[in-house]
This record gives sequence, C-alpha cells and structure tokens, in this order.
Amino acid sequence: MHQQGSLMPSLLSGVFCQCRSTDAHPGADPGGGVTQQSASGVWHTDEGDHPCDICGGSEQEHRLKVLFQVLDVNGDGGICVNDLTIGLKKLGVHRTEHELMKIVKAGDKDLDGQLDFEEFVHYLRDHEKKLRLVFKSLDRKNDGRIDSQEIMQSLRDLGVNISEEQAEKILRSMDKNGTMTIDWNEWRDYHLLHPADNIPEIILYWKHSSIFDVGESLMVPDEFTAEEKKMGMLWRHLVAGGGAGAVSRTCTAPLDRLKVLMQVHSSKSNSMRIAGGFAQMIREGGTRSLWRGNGINVLKIAPESAIKFVAYEQIKRLIGSNQETLGITERLVAGSLAGAIAQSSIYPMEVLKTRLALRKTGQYSGIQDCAKHIFQREGVAAFYKGYIPNMLGIIPYAGIDLAVYETLKNSWLQHYATDSADPGVFVLLACGTTSSTCGQLASYPLALVRTRMQAQASLGGGPQMSMTGLFRHIIRTEGPIGLYRGLAPNFMKVIPSVSISYVVYEYLKITLGVQSK
Repeated sequence: MHQQGSLMPSLLSGVFCQCRSTDAHPGADPGGGVTQQSASGVWHTDEGDHPCDICGGSEQEHRLKVLFQVLDVNGDGGICVNDLTIGLKKLGVHRTEHELMKIVKAGDKDLDGQLDFEEFVHYLRDHEKKLRLVFKSLDRKNDGRIDSQEIMQSLRDLGVNISEEQAEKILRSMDKNGTMTIDWNEWRDYHLLHPADNIPEIILYWKHSSIFDVGESLMVPDEFTAEEKKMGMLWRHLVAGGGAGAVSRTCTAPLDRLKVLMQVHSSKSNSMRIAGGFAQMIREGGTRSLWRGNGINVLKIAPESAIKFVAYEQIKRLIGSNQETLGITERLVAGSLAGAIAQSSIYPMEVLKTRLALRKTGQYSGIQDCAKHIFQREGVAAFYKGYIPNMLGIIPYAGIDLAVYETLKNSWLQHYATDSADPGVFVLLACGTTSSTCGQLASYPLALVRTRMQAQASLGGGPQMSMTGLFRHIIRTEGPIGLYRGLAPNFMKVIPSVSISYVVYEYLKITLGVQSK
C-alpha cells in the first residue's frame, strides 16, 4: 500500500505546470490552455504553439491522461463514483462516497453521471483556482509557504483559537517533505481531489441575505462555516443583519408605503404618480404618515430571521446532507422550504403591515388595535388573506435571486479573483442589488395580488376575489401592466436599501466583535 500511496504525489504534482508553484497565479483561459503570469504581469496561455519553458504542454497532457487512466478503473472513457472509489484507494487516498459524488456532480457538464477526459481536466483546473485563493489568504507572509503561526492567525480571525501543537498537527497531515511548512504543491496535492463547492474563504466574504435587506424576506439563508457556528459568531451575524434590516427599512419606509398605496389604489382610471402619491400622504396625515406600517415591518425581522435559520438547518439535516455547506440546488430547496415555514409563522404580521400602511388618520391607535378590529370584523381567516400568492412568490424570488447572485459571484471569482476571495464593497453591492432586483421583478405580480387580497376587506364595498379571480380582473381591466403597479418606488428603494443595510451591518459587526479579515 505504501508504494501505491506514493503514486499520488508524483501523479498530482505533474498534473499542472510546475511553474505555477512559485509566483505565477493559476487559472484557465476559455480555450482550456494553461495561463501563467510573466514577469511583466501579463497573462498568457501555454498552447501548442507556445509551450511552457518548464513543463511543456505535451508532457502535461500526458500526465493528465495517465491520472485519468488510473482513475478510469473499467476503461470505458468515463470516471464515475465507483471508479473514483477504487482508483483513489489504489493511490492511497480515501474519500467518503458523499465527497466523491460531489466531485462528479461538480464536473459533470453533460449530466451523464460520469466525467469524461475533458470534464475531468476542466474540473481540476477550476478546483485548483479555488484552492489557490485559500492558499494565498493563508500565506500572510507572502513567501509561498504556510507555517503553524499563519494557520493559527487565520483561524483566530474566524473566532477559533487553537494551540501551536494543534496547528502543527494540521501541518503534518499535509507536509510531505518534513519541513513543517506547506508549499503550494503540497497544499494542492492534498486538496485537489476533494470537493469544495463552498470553500470557507468564499463563504466568509460572500454573505448575501444576512447583509442585504430590501424589505422582502424571501432570500435563501446564508451558509456559515463550522468555525463561525462553533465560536458564537453565528448569532452575532444574525443580530447584525437584523439591526441592518431595521435601519434600512426605516430609512426607505416612505417608498415602501407609496408602493403599497400604488399597488392597491392605482389603476387606469386613478393613476398615481410618485410625487403625487407623496403629496397625498402628507396632506392626509402629515410627514409622520410616511412611516405608517413601518413599526410592524421592523418587528417581524427578528422572529422571521430566527425561524427561517433554524428551519433551514433542520431541513439540511432532513435532506441527508452531512456537509457544512450545500450545493446551489439543495440550498434552493432547503431555503425555499425554510422561507415558507417562516412566512407561515409570521404571516399575520404581513397582513397587519399592509392594513396599517393603508390606514387613514385616526383609524387605528396602533398595532394591537388594528389586530383587534380585524379579528372582530373578519375573523381569524383575515390574517391569512393573500397567503397562497405569497407562498408561490417564494420560489421565483428565492430561485432567481440565488441563481443570479451565484452566477455573478462565480464569474467574478473565475475572472478577477487573484489573491483573495474578498470582492470588495462595490462588487458585493452590485451583485446584491442586481440579484435582488431580478428576484423582485420575477415575483412582483404575485406580490401585488397578495397585497390587494390583504387589503380587500378594508376597501369597503369591493368584491372579495380569489387569487385567480384577481389576476383575471387585473388583466381584463388594466392589462399586463396592471400587475406591475408600484414597481417604480419598489425599485427606487433597492439601491439605498442594500447600501444602508451593508454599512450598518459592517458597523454592527465591529460593535458585536465579529472578526473581519
């Protein structure tokens, strides 16, 4: 077994151009050639016409084929989970079945359940780039090697304190030459055939739903590293996110109330403009009336966030994931179900928010009085009006928001990430704003129908229509554009919402002692 195990370093060390083990930054160009960085800082591609001076393109191709043939146990030109299990054992590498399934799933572009040679090469190159990001972030001295002090400091930034002895134990598991430091080759060889869809370095920087609050709570919850959960950082992130959401919603409450009024009252015969809507609100109830409904909107942040996160963690266990993070499809399923549970739990507060936003001066004395009036006049069922379109709206909103955000994130990591997975404030804000806007646009008709159903009884004299009846009525009387009433003020508040929530989130993180790199 010792001889078989020694095959692993020799094969993997030659998988990629060795010139990348020094200062060159690893990557892959769209054409599949190996990219490296010259002394001038210009990236170029090692193709057949311009072979690498050190390793040579043909030699690298040969090494990749040798590794592929070793892992392709049955010789059918494709590597499946069973092939990986047997092939890696021959090389002295042991991975769980779940880990091997994630490797195949990550690289299987044609969805045939196995990796052909081209998919295998693409997976290794993409995976190597992610590993380089982590290596660079750990190599604080920038000397191309990781020592025990650098491991201790990096984990300390995550809120995890370990002894030097523990750090050295981590080093020994990867150190092949006995130097008690890890160079890039040792790091890559140890991790290359190990799945890492959500590397902790990327999870740390690319929080989404915790940071950005646009007034809707339908986003898929963020992933947190095991270290963040163990060291009490999790609740601090949630508190920081809740506080940021409260400030953000309060600052943009006038636009949110205007959106509700336009969704309910605006029509072909009663067109409501933005300036006219604000003037009407101020005339009717003064400047303070611009914030009607904001109190309940802020109050529901805490219970909804807590319920959604707890439900998300439980659903992750139920769907059989023993990993600390999920793939995008599993996240969408778990996040949508968690969102549905949270929304079901606090939905009466959603109805109260709509009724309070639409109320006339003196109609209700407060939240409790509003709830009492609704219960006495309409019964318990009134607190769940619009529930079905609200639940249906979770899937398009959460799905598109998550897909757009992950696409933008992966595109940035692929093309622009060099020394760290940290995108910087402007990239993060741009990705968050774009994904939230796309999600809202997709689910907006359902949100409008939900709001009208919540408000129907308060309008007086109007028919009490079902969801489908209301859709048909709007299309017949106003056309498709009627499903997008109030869209302008809704989009006007997206950029200030994400900007304010980000700034407040970062400030509260510092106040609460959440470490940032």
